[in-house]
Amino acid sequence: MIRFRPHHFLCSLGFEGKGYSPDFTTNMEAIVMGRLRAEQGAAAVIEVVGQADSLCAPCPHRRGEGCRQQAKIDALDAAHAAALGLAPGDRLTWGEALERMRCLVPDDLAQICAGCSWHDAGMCSAALSRLLQE
Repeated sequence: MIRFRPHHFLCSLGFEGKGYSPDFTTNMEAIVMGRLRAEQGAAAVIEVVGQADSLCAPCPHRRGEGCRQQAKIDALDAAHAAALGLAPGDRLTWGEALERMRCLVPDDLAQICAGCSWHDAGMCSAALSRLLQE
């Protein structure tokens, strides 16, 4: 089972092969490209968690079950959880997560992703725009 913090749903949607370290990028690539974006990826089950998750495993910012930037991560998780209707303990498929993300528009990300260094790169907004065009 894949475990995601709430903000990692949109991070996975916008992932373009970049990350915080080579190990982090390799892990994210295996989960996002190898499992979620694979042919049967829509059926992949994800459990929402309120701590370090499957993507965080090799992150250089990880501190136990938390993060070196915990306050920022907590704010991102709270905003994403509210926007996507997620709570720790929820289980949904990647396909169901995509449907929830289709309820957003790229302009929403300025508020939802406030404080995220990846937001300024525009990857998540571009990926959300592509999702909405499908």
